[in-house]
Amino acid sequence: MAFATVDDAAHAWVHCWALSRATADPVPQPWGVSIDIGLPQAVTRHVLFDGHASEEATVRKLLRADTAPGTWIKCVQAPEVLAPYMVEGWEYDAPGHVMTLPLPPKAAVPDVPTGFTRRIWTRGGLTKVLILAADGSLGVRGQVAVVGRTAGIDQVETNKVHQRKGLGTLVMRTLQACAAEQGAKDCVLGASDEGRALYTTLGWETVSPLTGVFRTVPDGTP
Repeated sequence: MAFATVDDAAHAWVHCWALSRATADPVPQPWGVSIDIGLPQAVTRHVLFDGHASEEATVRKLLRADTAPGTWIKCVQAPEVLAPYMVEGWEYDAPGHVMTLPLPPKAAVPDVPTGFTRRIWTRGGLTKVLILAADGSLGVRGQVAVVGRTAGIDQVETNKVHQRKGLGTLVMRTLQACAAEQGAKDCVLGASDEGRALYTTLGWETVSPLTGVFRTVPDGTP
């Protein structure tokens, strides 16, 4: 594993994610961190680090005390760890995984396939990569936030029209190369089941499940 412990990986992921999504700075808590996001469907996120999701008092307190619609809780544990404490009004997010990858000192930026164009820009520690098809439509996109020696890859999305053309691999390797150029030594991300399948083939290691639950927003909320 690129990090000494799962908590180290989770801590790095949280701070990179916050930069990537332009949220407030993570606020330390006895059980992890809280992050203000400020979106209708995601107002605040609490992240429980390894072990704390199995602490009944901690989880029950969060589920009952923070009942505002749009509140999220993420933890580096399997869904069944939270299951005994779930209460009405909370739902599970899709399953996730914390994955890590050590970065080589130098990595070549891969070539772009014929018919596609790559655009890269960096602002405030966040680098975005956009691969466009010949007609200017989206091929694939992704971004990487560098915090200290760690890079967090985020929001990788491939246009369904252009799947199975190697674009996912292209954008991942481009993002990794960009992170290495900025001095990052390790990479971390939160992956879906589908993303995990691709990232594993690229050398990423799964270090923990990533479970999310959220307080539902009533119908009609803008």
